[in-house]
Amino acid sequence: MSHPTKVLTLSRIEDLTLGSFAFVPSSATLDHLVRFLSTWSGSDKLFMVMQYGVKLLAPFLHLRARLQHRAGMRPAPTSRAADGLVKFSSILGDARMLFRIWGLLPIIQWLISIERNRPPTRQLLTIERLQGWSMLAYYPLEHLYYLLSHVIVPAELPTNPLSSLLPCTKASAKDGGVSWDTNALGLWSCRYWALYVLLQFVHLREDNMLLKMRQRTVNKSKTTAAQIEKDELKKRFDALRTEFVVNLAYLPMTLHWSLEKGLFKNAIWIDICGFIAALASWRSGWKATELSPPTPTVDVSTDTLETEKEAERNVAAAASLDKGVLGPLTMEQPLVTVN
Repeated sequence: MSHPTKVLTLSRIEDLTLGSFAFVPSSATLDHLVRFLSTWSGSDKLFMVMQYGVKLLAPFLHLRARLQHRAGMRPAPTSRAADGLVKFSSILGDARMLFRIWGLLPIIQWLISIERNRPPTRQLLTIERLQGWSMLAYYPLEHLYYLLSHVIVPAELPTNPLSSLLPCTKASAKDGGVSWDTNALGLWSCRYWALYVLLQFVHLREDNMLLKMRQRTVNKSKTTAAQIEKDELKKRFDALRTEFVVNLAYLPMTLHWSLEKGLFKNAIWIDICGFIAALASWRSGWKATELSPPTPTVDVSTDTLETEKEAERNVAAAASLDKGVLGPLTMEQPLVTVN
């Protein structure tokens, strides 16, 4: 028995052409990607991966061009594609710095939150306070550096006795006055970022100690609630390791940019560190925006009284880990653009 042939009407043609996306299946990965890239952090992480990725790709394209030139396969030993990628990385770096122009606002919000919901230990409180204040110094210096480098604000300062007392200034050769020292602004902004990175290593050590304390308590319980807690602890340890990799990659970068002559003569090492930090940051941000499955309702009444009391003593010290004591900058690490 033959099936009736559908009449090819104007509506049918529209459905097959303009409505062709009806045949594309829904994708959880696409939904996750849109959700991640809709955030400031997600967009910055994507731009960072692209920025350092193309910086690492450009030298290989130049090398290929030289080899092809020697073999007589190319008229010039240069690669237009590589030059284009270098320009593209510069645009990405500039865009990332521009997008951070309001970066001071979440820092102020974070510092207020620290005082309202203090970390479980005094040492963590001191570390986070110092980190917050280092960022309060970092961002204005970077913003001023950005505006000066694009000649948006004048470099010359008004001639008065107070101008010469400001940091990051120098005598102006134009009229004997005082002007901003753009290079000094960049150096000092990176020094405050380097301070944040060094403090973050101490922070991660404290976080690791609290998580291990919590793990010891949870391991003594055999309930379903304890198993769920163990799975959560695995995720937190994984996030801690990823953050350590990010911080380890940032350390040589911040030290390099904090010194007038830098640490490395070859910028490829900075690009490698930046690419590692970018990939690790992307991984942490991607996992952080995953939709968690609904947590099943668990009857915790089977826990022994002794376990509950010990949990109150030990887990209370690590209670703020549930609120993300790793800090708002763990996933929102402040970045300085390499140009």
